[in-house]
Amino acid sequence: MKLATFNHQGQVRIGAVIDDSVVIATDHIESAQSMLAFLSAGAAGLAALQNLIASGQHRVPLVDVSLLAPVLRPGKFLGLGLNYPDHINETGRDTPEYPTFFGKMSSCIIGSGAAIHCPKISEKVDYEGELAFVIGKRCRNVSVDKAHEVIAGYTICNDVTVRDWQQRTPTWTLGKSFDTHGPLGPWLVTADEIPDPHNLTIKTWVNDELRQNANTGEMIFNCFEMVAYLSQAMTLEPGDVISTGTPSGVGVKMTPRGYLKPGQTIRIEIERIGCLSNPVIAEPDAGLATFIA
Repeated sequence: MKLATFNHQGQVRIGAVIDDSVVIATDHIESAQSMLAFLSAGAAGLAALQNLIASGQHRVPLVDVSLLAPVLRPGKFLGLGLNYPDHINETGRDTPEYPTFFGKMSSCIIGSGAAIHCPKISEKVDYEGELAFVIGKRCRNVSVDKAHEVIAGYTICNDVTVRDWQQRTPTWTLGKSFDTHGPLGPWLVTADEIPDPHNLTIKTWVNDELRQNANTGEMIFNCFEMVAYLSQAMTLEPGDVISTGTPSGVGVKMTPRGYLKPGQTIRIEIERIGCLSNPVIAEPDAGLATFIA
Protein backbone atom coordinates (compact mmCIF):
# COMPACT_ATOMS: atom_id res chain seq x y z
CA MET A 1 0.00 0.00 0.00
CA LYS A 2 1.08 3.56 -0.69
CA LEU A 3 0.15 5.59 2.39
CA ALA A 4 -0.07 9.32 1.77
CA THR A 5 -0.61 12.58 3.60
CA PHE A 6 -2.18 15.19 1.35
CA ASN A 7 -4.13 18.41 1.15
CA HIS A 8 -7.61 18.10 -0.33
CA GLN A 9 -9.99 21.04 -0.49
CA GLY A 10 -7.98 22.93 2.10
CA GLN A 11 -7.81 20.09 4.63
CA VAL A 12 -4.89 17.83 5.51
CA ARG A 13 -5.93 14.20 5.26
CA ILE A 14 -4.36 10.76 4.94
CA GLY A 15 -5.21 7.79 2.81
CA ALA A 16 -3.89 5.40 0.19
CA VAL A 17 -2.82 6.04 -3.38
CA ILE A 18 -4.38 3.49 -5.74
CA ASP A 19 -3.33 3.92 -9.37
CA ASP A 20 -4.48 7.45 -10.32
CA SER A 21 -6.75 8.00 -7.34
CA VAL A 22 -6.55 8.54 -3.60
CA VAL A 23 -8.73 6.76 -1.06
CA ILE A 24 -9.50 9.26 1.72
CA ALA A 25 -9.27 7.56 5.10
CA THR A 26 -9.46 10.54 7.46
CA ASP A 27 -13.25 10.89 7.40
CA HIS A 28 -13.93 7.16 7.67
CA ILE A 29 -11.31 5.61 9.98
CA GLU A 30 -11.04 6.91 13.52
CA SER A 31 -7.26 6.42 13.74
CA ALA A 32 -6.62 8.16 10.41
CA GLN A 33 -6.54 11.74 11.67
CA SER A 34 -2.77 11.89 11.08
CA MET A 35 -0.10 9.52 9.83
CA LEU A 36 1.36 9.27 13.33
CA ALA A 37 -2.00 8.22 14.76
CA PHE A 38 -2.63 5.81 11.92
CA LEU A 39 0.74 4.08 12.26
CA SER A 40 0.23 3.85 16.02
CA ALA A 41 -2.99 1.92 15.39
CA GLY A 42 -0.93 -0.84 13.79
CA ALA A 43 -2.59 -3.81 12.10
CA ALA A 44 -6.10 -2.66 12.99
CA GLY A 45 -5.66 0.59 11.11
CA LEU A 46 -4.20 -1.14 8.06
CA ALA A 47 -7.06 -3.64 8.02
CA ALA A 48 -9.63 -0.85 8.18
CA LEU A 49 -7.92 0.92 5.29
CA GLN A 50 -7.83 -2.30 3.26
CA ASN A 51 -11.58 -2.64 3.77
CA LEU A 52 -12.09 0.96 2.70
CA ILE A 53 -10.05 0.35 -0.45
CA ALA A 54 -12.02 -2.81 -1.22
CA SER A 55 -15.28 -0.87 -1.00
CA GLY A 56 -14.28 1.19 -4.02
CA GLN A 57 -15.66 4.32 -2.35
CA HIS A 58 -14.34 7.62 -1.03
CA ARG A 59 -11.88 8.13 -3.87
CA VAL A 60 -10.75 11.32 -5.51
CA PRO A 61 -8.41 11.78 -8.50
CA LEU A 62 -4.75 11.99 -7.53
CA VAL A 63 -4.44 15.19 -9.58
CA ASP A 64 -6.99 16.86 -7.28
CA VAL A 65 -4.80 16.57 -4.17
CA SER A 66 -1.47 18.09 -3.18
CA LEU A 67 0.83 15.47 -1.74
CA LEU A 68 2.57 16.42 1.49
CA ALA A 69 5.39 14.59 3.27
CA PRO A 70 3.93 11.26 4.41
CA VAL A 71 4.95 12.04 8.01
CA LEU A 72 4.70 15.77 8.68
CA ARG A 73 6.31 16.09 12.11
CA PRO A 74 7.99 12.88 13.24
CA GLY A 75 9.16 12.66 16.82
CA LYS A 76 12.61 11.81 15.48
CA PHE A 77 14.15 12.58 12.09
CA LEU A 78 17.57 10.96 11.95
CA GLY A 79 20.05 10.69 9.11
CA LEU A 80 23.01 8.38 8.65
CA GLY A 81 26.27 9.72 7.28
CA LEU A 82 28.99 7.88 5.38
CA ASN A 83 27.04 4.70 4.63
CA TYR A 84 28.10 3.99 1.03
CA PRO A 85 31.73 3.06 0.25
CA ASP A 86 31.84 5.14 -2.93
CA HIS A 87 30.62 8.21 -1.04
CA ILE A 88 33.24 7.64 1.65
CA ASN A 89 35.87 7.42 -1.08
CA GLU A 90 34.81 10.69 -2.68
CA THR A 91 34.89 12.47 0.69
CA GLY A 92 38.30 11.08 1.63
CA ARG A 93 37.05 10.03 5.06
CA ASP A 94 37.66 6.77 6.89
CA THR A 95 35.02 4.06 6.96
CA PRO A 96 33.19 4.43 10.28
CA GLU A 97 33.31 1.59 12.79
CA TYR A 98 29.81 2.43 14.02
CA PRO A 99 26.81 4.07 12.30
CA THR A 100 27.22 7.87 12.27
CA PHE A 101 23.79 9.32 13.01
CA PHE A 102 22.81 13.00 13.11
CA GLY A 103 19.56 14.83 13.71
CA LYS A 104 17.53 16.80 11.18
CA MET A 105 14.96 19.07 12.79
CA SER A 106 11.45 18.13 11.70
CA SER A 107 10.65 21.75 10.76
CA CYS A 108 12.76 21.21 7.62
CA ILE A 109 10.33 18.65 6.17
CA ILE A 110 8.45 19.33 2.93
CA GLY A 111 6.67 17.06 0.46
CA SER A 112 7.18 16.21 -3.17
CA GLY A 113 6.58 19.20 -5.42
CA ALA A 114 7.30 21.78 -2.71
CA ALA A 115 10.18 24.18 -3.29
CA ILE A 116 13.65 23.81 -1.79
CA HIS A 117 14.94 27.25 -0.78
CA CYS A 118 18.49 28.38 -1.46
CA PRO A 119 19.15 30.59 1.60
CA LYS A 120 20.61 34.04 1.12
CA ILE A 121 23.42 33.26 3.58
CA SER A 122 24.97 30.42 1.58
CA GLU A 123 25.65 29.32 -1.99
CA LYS A 124 26.67 25.81 -0.94
CA VAL A 125 23.35 23.98 -0.95
CA ASP A 126 23.73 20.31 -1.83
CA TYR A 127 21.45 17.33 -2.45
CA GLU A 128 21.67 13.78 -1.08
CA GLY A 129 19.29 11.18 -2.51
CA GLU A 130 18.47 8.54 0.11
CA LEU A 131 16.21 5.67 1.04
CA ALA A 132 14.34 6.38 4.28
CA PHE A 133 12.24 4.13 6.46
CA VAL A 134 9.52 4.89 9.01
CA ILE A 135 9.05 3.09 12.31
CA GLY A 136 5.65 1.47 12.83
CA LYS A 137 5.88 0.01 16.34
CA ARG A 138 7.14 1.41 19.62
CA CYS A 139 10.23 -0.62 20.41
CA ARG A 140 13.49 -0.85 22.33
CA ASN A 141 16.45 -3.26 22.12
CA VAL A 142 15.31 -4.84 18.87
CA SER A 143 17.52 -7.57 17.42
CA VAL A 144 18.67 -7.39 13.80
CA ASP A 145 16.58 -10.42 12.86
CA LYS A 146 13.42 -8.86 14.35
CA ALA A 147 13.99 -5.32 13.08
CA HIS A 148 11.90 -5.77 9.93
CA GLU A 149 8.85 -6.27 12.17
CA VAL A 150 8.98 -2.67 13.49
CA ILE A 151 9.37 -0.91 10.11
CA ALA A 152 6.08 0.43 8.77
CA GLY A 153 7.40 1.24 5.32
CA TYR A 154 9.82 3.04 3.06
CA THR A 155 9.98 6.42 1.38
CA ILE A 156 12.47 8.74 -0.33
CA CYS A 157 14.46 11.48 1.40
CA ASN A 158 16.50 14.31 -0.03
CA ASP A 159 18.95 15.11 2.76
CA VAL A 160 19.53 18.66 1.55
CA THR A 161 22.65 20.06 3.18
CA VAL A 162 24.14 23.55 3.47
CA ARG A 163 27.78 22.48 3.30
CA ASP A 164 29.49 25.47 4.92
CA TRP A 165 27.05 25.40 7.85
CA GLN A 166 27.43 21.62 8.11
CA GLN A 167 31.17 21.99 8.68
CA ARG A 168 30.76 24.56 11.47
CA THR A 169 29.95 21.82 13.98
CA PRO A 170 30.88 18.14 14.23
CA THR A 171 27.23 17.22 14.84
CA TRP A 172 26.23 18.61 11.36
CA THR A 173 22.74 19.47 12.71
CA LEU A 174 22.42 23.11 11.62
CA GLY A 175 23.67 22.42 8.10
CA LYS A 176 21.13 19.64 7.77
CA SER A 177 18.10 21.45 9.20
CA PHE A 178 17.44 24.63 7.19
CA ASP A 179 13.76 25.19 6.42
CA THR A 180 12.62 23.20 3.33
CA HIS A 181 15.76 21.04 3.42
CA GLY A 182 14.02 17.77 4.32
CA PRO A 183 11.94 16.65 1.33
CA LEU A 184 10.17 13.32 1.99
CA GLY A 185 7.81 11.37 -0.21
CA PRO A 186 5.97 11.08 -2.40
CA TRP A 187 4.30 8.52 -0.12
CA LEU A 188 5.12 5.73 2.31
CA VAL A 189 5.20 2.28 0.72
CA THR A 190 4.30 -0.33 3.33
CA ALA A 191 6.98 -2.86 4.18
CA ASP A 192 5.04 -5.81 2.74
CA GLU A 193 5.43 -4.21 -0.71
CA ILE A 194 9.23 -4.12 -0.39
CA PRO A 195 10.41 -7.55 0.75
CA ASP A 196 14.09 -6.61 0.30
CA PRO A 197 14.94 -2.95 0.97
CA HIS A 198 18.59 -3.77 0.36
CA ASN A 199 18.30 -4.34 -3.37
CA LEU A 200 16.75 -1.16 -4.71
CA THR A 201 18.12 1.07 -7.47
CA ILE A 202 18.44 4.71 -6.37
CA LYS A 203 19.02 7.55 -8.85
CA THR A 204 19.23 11.33 -8.50
CA TRP A 205 18.91 13.86 -11.30
CA VAL A 206 19.49 17.61 -11.26
CA ASN A 207 17.41 18.80 -14.20
CA ASP A 208 18.21 16.13 -16.79
CA GLU A 209 21.70 15.32 -15.51
CA LEU A 210 22.04 12.00 -13.70
CA ARG A 211 24.18 12.70 -10.64
CA GLN A 212 23.72 9.60 -8.46
CA ASN A 213 23.17 6.00 -9.53
CA ALA A 214 23.54 3.22 -6.96
CA ASN A 215 21.87 0.27 -5.25
CA THR A 216 20.85 0.13 -1.60
CA GLY A 217 22.66 -3.19 -1.35
CA GLU A 218 25.88 -1.16 -1.27
CA MET A 219 25.08 0.28 2.17
CA ILE A 220 27.61 -0.52 4.89
CA PHE A 221 24.96 -0.62 7.63
CA ASN A 222 21.61 -1.93 6.42
CA CYS A 223 18.17 -0.82 7.62
CA PHE A 224 17.76 -3.64 10.12
CA GLU A 225 21.19 -3.03 11.62
CA MET A 226 20.29 0.64 12.01
CA VAL A 227 17.12 -0.23 13.93
CA ALA A 228 19.04 -2.60 16.21
CA TYR A 229 21.78 -0.04 16.87
CA LEU A 230 19.47 2.92 17.54
CA SER A 231 17.07 0.95 19.71
CA GLN A 232 19.87 0.12 22.11
CA ALA A 233 20.05 3.82 22.96
CA MET A 234 16.49 5.07 22.61
CA THR A 235 12.89 4.01 22.29
CA LEU A 236 11.81 4.16 18.67
CA GLU A 237 8.22 5.23 18.11
CA PRO A 238 5.67 5.10 15.29
CA GLY A 239 6.39 7.81 12.74
CA ASP A 240 10.10 8.16 13.49
CA VAL A 241 11.97 8.67 10.22
CA ILE A 242 15.46 7.30 9.60
CA SER A 243 17.25 8.23 6.38
CA THR A 244 19.91 5.73 5.40
CA GLY A 245 22.71 7.73 3.78
CA THR A 246 23.63 8.81 0.28
CA PRO A 247 25.82 7.27 -2.42
CA SER A 248 28.50 9.10 -4.38
CA GLY A 249 27.74 11.92 -6.78
CA VAL A 250 26.97 14.78 -4.40
CA GLY A 251 27.52 18.29 -5.69
CA VAL A 252 30.30 19.24 -3.29
CA LYS A 253 32.61 16.64 -4.87
CA MET A 254 32.03 17.63 -8.49
CA THR A 255 34.45 19.73 -10.54
CA PRO A 256 33.25 22.42 -10.79
CA ARG A 257 31.02 22.19 -7.72
CA GLY A 258 27.49 21.03 -8.46
CA TYR A 259 25.62 22.97 -5.82
CA LEU A 260 21.92 23.59 -6.27
CA LYS A 261 20.79 26.82 -7.92
CA PRO A 262 17.40 28.49 -8.28
CA GLY A 263 15.60 27.32 -11.40
CA GLN A 264 16.76 23.72 -11.13
CA THR A 265 14.65 20.68 -10.31
CA ILE A 266 16.00 17.77 -8.34
CA ARG A 267 14.44 14.37 -8.84
CA ILE A 268 15.17 11.20 -6.86
CA GLU A 269 13.80 7.83 -7.93
CA ILE A 270 13.96 4.61 -5.92
CA GLU A 271 12.80 1.32 -7.32
CA ARG A 272 9.42 0.11 -5.97
CA ILE A 273 8.79 3.45 -4.25
CA GLY A 274 8.48 6.18 -6.86
CA CYS A 275 9.80 9.66 -7.49
CA LEU A 276 10.47 12.60 -5.15
CA SER A 277 10.74 15.80 -7.18
CA ASN A 278 11.32 19.35 -5.91
CA PRO A 279 12.02 22.65 -7.67
CA VAL A 280 14.78 24.87 -6.31
CA ILE A 281 14.10 28.57 -5.73
CA ALA A 282 15.80 31.51 -4.05
CA GLU A 283 14.72 31.99 -0.47
CA PRO A 284 11.67 34.28 -0.54
CA ASP A 285 12.00 37.60 1.26
CA ALA A 286 9.02 36.57 3.40
CA GLY A 287 11.22 33.85 4.88
CA LEU A 288 13.48 36.48 6.43
CA ALA A 289 10.88 37.93 8.81
CA THR A 290 12.02 38.13 12.42
CA PHE A 291 8.60 37.13 13.71
CA ILE A 292 6.20 34.67 12.08
CA ALA A 293 2.51 35.29 12.66
